[in-house]
Amino acid sequence: MKQGLSLRVSQHLALTPQLQQSIRLLQLSTLELSQEVEQMLDDNPFLEMADDTAEREQFGLEQADAPVSLDARDHEGAQEVSAPVDMASLSATQPAAGETPSSESSSDSDAPAALEESWEGDGSVETAPDDSEWGSDAPARKNNNDDEETDAIDLARGHETLQQHLHRQSLSLRLSPEDRAALHFLIESLNDDGYLQDSLEQLAAGLAGDDLEAFEELQQRFGVALGLLHHMEPAGVGARDLAECLSLQLLDERDSPQVRAALAVCKQPMELLAKRDVKRLAAATGCSDDLVKAAIGIIGRLDPKPGRRFVDVERNLIVPDVLVVKAGRGFKVLLNGDVMPKLRVHDIYANALKAHKGQQAAALQQRLQEARWFIKNIQQRFETILRVSTAIVERQKNFFIHGELAMRPLVLREIADELGLHESTISRVTTAKYMSTPYGTFELKYFFGSGLGTETGANASSTAVRALIKQFVSAENAAKPLSDNQISDMLREQGIECARRTVAKYREALRIAPANLRKTL
Repeated sequence: MKQGLSLRVSQHLALTPQLQQSIRLLQLSTLELSQEVEQMLDDNPFLEMADDTAEREQFGLEQADAPVSLDARDHEGAQEVSAPVDMASLSATQPAAGETPSSESSSDSDAPAALEESWEGDGSVETAPDDSEWGSDAPARKNNNDDEETDAIDLARGHETLQQHLHRQSLSLRLSPEDRAALHFLIESLNDDGYLQDSLEQLAAGLAGDDLEAFEELQQRFGVALGLLHHMEPAGVGARDLAECLSLQLLDERDSPQVRAALAVCKQPMELLAKRDVKRLAAATGCSDDLVKAAIGIIGRLDPKPGRRFVDVERNLIVPDVLVVKAGRGFKVLLNGDVMPKLRVHDIYANALKAHKGQQAAALQQRLQEARWFIKNIQQRFETILRVSTAIVERQKNFFIHGELAMRPLVLREIADELGLHESTISRVTTAKYMSTPYGTFELKYFFGSGLGTETGANASSTAVRALIKQFVSAENAAKPLSDNQISDMLREQGIECARRTVAKYREALRIAPANLRKTL
């Protein structure tokens, strides 16, 4: 094959760095965006957070490229000095009427003496003045100092773990050092649910190794420690399986015939208990059907995971990107200002760069342009979210008035065609973005759903159908729960064509158990 050169004209789409950054920022969640902004502030010296008290635009686009004069900077500094003062803090520090003002150091040193002179007491109980005799203008006192104030999140996180709870109980036991060490080892070997996953033989073998004598001694001490652990609170902790966990919670009330029947049921395969097979359980335990039903009711009130209440679950707080508020007969869509980063280009650095030229200045000019691009892309991100959210609210207006039962079917293509955007852009906007509504906070994707056919020829939203299924199940007779076929027939009576398999799929998505497991004995 002969080689040669030829010219060919073609067109292709090139993603510029600015466009790539815009697409990437659009698909980030609120938390990821805040991390991206912090990283950009650390990397780019031309980017800074805008002052809330400064008279600037929200993102500082107009002032980003404009030079700032010395007079303007002096005026800006004067505004910061003359900022409004917190009168509550001043009233707490100013002396009351009739008192002589003193310096800060003297007031700190003479405060205890002043209290002793003003208030009488025998020294055994701390006394404090009653603010009612001062009238309504008395300065408010704080119970704690500012340095001792603790954040609410830190208080919520400072809870007691399962291991700490058990170790505190073990302090009241009179044990030898070896038995206490064995109990301590078992407590630390528990999982988050309070179960001991490894057997005593495995735990002893892991410590003793090839020493047979040490293995036997450790196994014996672990057996004694396990018996002590089973009598600690919460009941059921230290169990090796679910049956043992349930049985440990029933030991204190085993004199009752129903509890004895429940202990017998726990010894049977858990599959029979999960299916509530009363006939087979009665035949296996030798109890009557009524006694087995009462035993199943007792077991249903037990805690299958006794250690779960001590787990420190880091709750993910959802901060909405969009707020929907009622305005007259309609609804108004607003951006959440708390999640919008207020960025601007550093004026001093930008003006200093204009006075210098050269190779190093060219590199800095590139960083300045990156800062301007980042600010513009951040603004474009929130503008796109606002446009898409406004279109969603217009399409789903009945939801904001009547709730999820009035949700209409909606697909991404409808919003994309209305706004002149690509369908993938709508998908990026609605992912991990949340809207605060009168009915709660929902992800933007929640308002999109497929449609099911109706007798009138229109379509019903799958979200509305799931809400209808939830309503049917909540109103059902607990002794005779509705099957999937019955729910399908009830939807057909409402004019919605929904097959049994579709009902089962929606029911599982709502985390609703099947009819045989919802039945109350």
